Amino acid sequence: MIEGSAGAQGGVKLRYGMVGGGPGAFIGDVHRKSIALDGLAEIAAGCFSRSPENTLKTGLALGIPQDRLYKTFEEMAEEEAKRPDKIDFVVIVVPNAGHYPAAKAFLSRGIPVVCDKPLTFEVEEAEELAALAKKNQLLFGVTYTYTGYPAVKHARELIRRGEIGDIRFVNAEYPQEWLAVPAEKGDNKQAAWRTDPKLSGKSNSVGDIGSHIENMVSYVTGLRIKAVCARLDTLVEGRVLDDNATIMVEYEGGAKGLYWSSQVAVGYDNALRFRIFGSKGTIQWSQEAPNYLEVFRLGAPNETLSRGKDAFYPHAQSYSRIPSGHPEGYFEALGNIYRTYIGALAKIKAGKQPDAADLDFPGAEAGIDGVKFIGKCVESSQKGAIWINY
Repeated sequence: MIEGSAGAQGGVKLRYGMVGGGPGAFIGDVHRKSIALDGLAEIAAGCFSRSPENTLKTGLALGIPQDRLYKTFEEMAEEEAKRPDKIDFVVIVVPNAGHYPAAKAFLSRGIPVVCDKPLTFEVEEAEELAALAKKNQLLFGVTYTYTGYPAVKHARELIRRGEIGDIRFVNAEYPQEWLAVPAEKGDNKQAAWRTDPKLSGKSNSVGDIGSHIENMVSYVTGLRIKAVCARLDTLVEGRVLDDNATIMVEYEGGAKGLYWSSQVAVGYDNALRFRIFGSKGTIQWSQEAPNYLEVFRLGAPNETLSRGKDAFYPHAQSYSRIPSGHPEGYFEALGNIYRTYIGALAKIKAGKQPDAADLDFPGAEAGIDGVKFIGKCVESSQKGAIWINY
């Protein structure tokens, strides 16, 4: 359980570094705040920007000594690996194009990695990173944040225990409105890089948010994709990459699925949702109401379970931080992933073997699955929305 993982450190904080997350970056500060929730690790080094001046400004504001603020991630990886007090892991939160080279630099020098998603542009790159981590016996995490919610973990356990029977159909969606206008043509840095294939990769909507759908469904259900049929749309004039996608899915074992991701859905903020339909019941969950899980069973009243009030299975319950009615959200979910990762890393450093609960965070295989999903969807769409086998 989480308590066991955290306690393995004996009260000693781990040290971490960060690549990316400088001025104007959204996600870097989110990661730093989420890591800080449990006080299990402290930031000790960084290369926060391509601009040395911005790295210096960010790092000094965070209390990092100047000699551990680096001009490039290559320099950071090389110099940190030499130090007796080197960082215990690095967090990579640069735009997608930088994930592969940065992760490779640190893994090659014996430093564990936590990387934002999607892990890489190509499957071969993701597989190379996974193999490098395995070869060097390094813990590798990928921050698919939404699997950190207690209600999501309880849904997973319900399905594992067969409480909704055999899964027949999955419906999952992730609509947003933030790119309903060409925001990339203004001063919106997030919009600019996410819609640029040189920085974002071969897909925007599927790569950015559709990959969260794939990961969430895979995590909760355990289903493996057999084939996809995808139509990727570019609905805002002048945009290069997709901003809307409709994806039909066939799973191994016979279940079917339908995914929708959109960044042009006016009226929607960040509405990730899944509905899992089984032979004996249905489970549904919404990211914008993450503390509640709806469970419907044949011949029984529909239930809405409340995190903190209603009993979850022990593993899921161990991720709940505060009493019911006090909302736990995005920071807590990401904090749960980091608490588990840091706990597992602390066990390894102490010469102990992590168990399955200690390793309940998205790893290299989840990263590979995400990159493969993006690639197959793009291939399907480019060939006329045909079925593509995995």
